[in-house]
Amino acid sequence: MRSAGGREVPLSAFTHYEFSMTSLAVAHQGQFPAITFSFNLAPNVTLGEAVVAVQNVVRTMVFPATIHADFQGTAQVFESSLASEPYLILAALVTVYLVLGVLYENYIHPITILSTLPSAGVGALLALLIFHTELSIIALIGIILLIGIVEKNAILMIDFAIDAERNEGNSPEQSIYQACLLRFRPIMMTTMAAMFGGLPIALGRGNGSELRRPLGIAIVGGLMVSQMLTLYTTPVVYLYLDRFRAWVSDERILRPLEDTTGADSTAHSAAD
Repeated sequence: MRSAGGREVPLSAFTHYEFSMTSLAVAHQGQFPAITFSFNLAPNVTLGEAVVAVQNVVRTMVFPATIHADFQGTAQVFESSLASEPYLILAALVTVYLVLGVLYENYIHPITILSTLPSAGVGALLALLIFHTELSIIALIGIILLIGIVEKNAILMIDFAIDAERNEGNSPEQSIYQACLLRFRPIMMTTMAAMFGGLPIALGRGNGSELRRPLGIAIVGGLMVSQMLTLYTTPVVYLYLDRFRAWVSDERILRPLEDTTGADSTAHSAAD
């Protein structure tokens, strides 16, 4: 290397070398050097519990500003899947609402059907707590499945009630009461079929049962609680929302009439 004046510059002017022990290779994550710490799961410890334990340890450690701790591999997939689950559930609810709104040509009664979902979610979470089961990805899949299974209770009743109102001219109270009486048996049959189908998964033993059990527990618990509650809450929600829909319709009709009446009175006053 030569300077601007053409003289040779020795390497010792800006660097030096020495013999020492060093790594043969430096691992990188993206463009930054990284060190990987691997861990295995202890017996009867789930991946979620291990992730929480590692996060608690990392919080107690004081790192320089240039060092960041993050998960990779299976733990990263677990965290990313949990982060996207709320958006998947929200997308499922929006899709169901749009489909039901097109089916019934109404924007109120789909809310009546969706009102059955909180009881199913509460039942699934209670069942997981009672059986000391973690809310894993498989359990979340079971809760998403409940969105389609539980809604059929309300669909069977609301569909019959709307049809009775439109074709037979019954009042909302008479329609929903008749729907509860005539649709009780098919509701119980479909719920029991789904519940008994989930029992072998929830109570199963053997290889891989620890992966399947949260799915069965979530389905059975959600169906059991929702079945006990929705038979009573769905008719009440239906009547209140139907009154709200009638009130909104009356308001829309009365406002143009009031505007027209006011304009006519003004015209008469001007003519006088």
